[in-house]
Amino acid sequence: MITMTTEKILAKIGERIREIRESKGIDQQVLAAQCNFEKSNMSRIEGGNTNVTIRTLNKIATVLEVPIIELFK
Repeated sequence: MITMTTEKILAKIGERIREIRESKGIDQQVLAAQCNFEKSNMSRIEGGNTNVTIRTLNKIATVLEVPIIELFK
């Protein structure tokens, strides 16, 4: 069984959010504004530097127009 630390999981989720955002040509500031977040908060999420909630992930997935499961791939 392979286990990952929480820090590694958060980093992977943040990296995935950034990948999806960039593939859609969305600026980090724009995504943050559409999610009603500060840009600094979005930066922390993408950097894996904050323990993001399911509610927050759902909001990001909705704005990015992807199923929430896409953030975990």
